[in-house]
Amino acid sequence: MGGQSKKRNNSKKKPKKKTDCGFVHLSTQERMKIKMHEKAKRKTAQKYSVDQLLEKTEECLDNFNFEMAQMFCQRALDLEPTNLRILDMLGNICAELGNGEKAKQIFLHAAELSPDEGHAKYMYLGQINSGDEAVRYFMKGIEVMINAYQKQSQVAAAAASNLDNPEVTSKDISTAFCSVAEIFFTDLCMEDGASDKCKEAIKKALEYDPNNPEALQLMASYLFSAEQPQEGKEFLMKSLEVWLPSLHEKERQLSCQEAEDVHLLQNQFPPYESRITTAKLLVETEEYEVTD
Repeated sequence: MGGQSKKRNNSKKKPKKKTDCGFVHLSTQERMKIKMHEKAKRKTAQKYSVDQLLEKTEECLDNFNFEMAQMFCQRALDLEPTNLRILDMLGNICAELGNGEKAKQIFLHAAELSPDEGHAKYMYLGQINSGDEAVRYFMKGIEVMINAYQKQSQVAAAAASNLDNPEVTSKDISTAFCSVAEIFFTDLCMEDGASDKCKEAIKKALEYDPNNPEALQLMASYLFSAEQPQEGKEFLMKSLEVWLPSLHEKERQLSCQEAEDVHLLQNQFPPYESRITTAKLLVETEEYEVTD
């Protein structure tokens, strides 16, 4: 009586084969490369600590061996993938090697990991972009710098002494504002309010460092473009007074020393492009003797 009983399906389902999703679209050569990289990571972790790898990186950088520096720094990053110091260092090394795209990705990743700490990544991203995007990165970097600078000041005030190696200086902030001003001088010069924004950025730069020759020269350029040549000339000559006499003196002292020392000397004064602009402005103001 009754209907047929339902047959029980005793057959067991076969387990699905595990698929390595990460390797599925890779060639044999690419898979071998990844496996070798993983093996190298394990061996590195057994042999070197992160601090030792960073020390090796610094040694290579001191000797201008950027390829080896990249290798040691990458291995340090393999051990600590979210270490912001390592990311910052590797990004700069990639930039030095001319690998701008990789440097960009590294700095973007660092910005995602820690958007409110470390200004260097934003300075680099500002340099490789243009227009509004560049301004956005520079302004974010400036925000981070000012916060760090204020914290430093509080620590120094509590200790009643100056910090030996501050993370951020007033000149760093001033120079960053100069970068913003230059964008409104060039890429965004036709935008509404560009002139006012340019002037505001220069004023901020001078507020943080009244003797920054780059900021003084930018103000001179701004005033010349605003048809205020006399005021512009005053800022131009003040800019020169900050660095030109000391440059001549140091060049005299280093005349018999190695070219490497001369290279270090160049880093103490305005960049080459800035000095070219200075020369052009001096010619415009007919200060020919100063240009010699």
